[in-house]
Amino acid sequence: MSTAPRTPLVDAAAERSALVRLALETATEAHAGQVRNGSGGLPYIEHPKAVAERLAAAGYGDEVLAAGLLHDAVEDSELTVEELRERVGEPVASLVAALSDDESIEAYRERKREHRRRIEAVDGDALAIYAADKLTNSTTLSEALAREGSGVAGEFKVPLGLKLEVWEADAELLRRLAPELPFLEPLDTALSHLREDLLVADPPARG
Repeated sequence: MSTAPRTPLVDAAAERSALVRLALETATEAHAGQVRNGSGGLPYIEHPKAVAERLAAAGYGDEVLAAGLLHDAVEDSELTVEELRERVGEPVASLVAALSDDESIEAYRERKREHRRRIEAVDGDALAIYAADKLTNSTTLSEALAREGSGVAGEFKVPLGLKLEVWEADAELLRRLAPELPFLEPLDTALSHLREDLLVADPPARG
């Protein structure tokens, strides 16, 4: 099993801020018992904590950190936006709503395409969380490929090449909407490495 990454900035924010502490407690409860795919067996909560750690390192405020911690809670647990609104307030709940896939759309590529259309209508804070999430996802998958090779593909519902395709489209959208975001250069680098990693893990068949 992988070792959980340290998140000292999130831990410090949770000690200082009642909102961040409540968001962390809520996210931990929402994702209890879940394991993040491609993480080497880490509890799911380590993913939103890693996203929030990137946001904290970039200087974002408590509401953004709280939304970063909760960005998957509606999509991947029984929590609703309305329940989040009651617990952590409208600004954080609205960010989480913008960052949540429409699970009624069954086809993965179309679901992600619809999400990008909604992301185009939101402000910079949601875009920052979106970018930090994509950066965390791509680096985590590269680490999983290095650790497990192509066998990691069995942990996901869709082909890894399709995930890369979607993340590259996400990055293109972010470059167009918010080129000033601090996560874009490392995201481009991470996606380039991931593309190479996928070729090594699953080279194309020779004709």
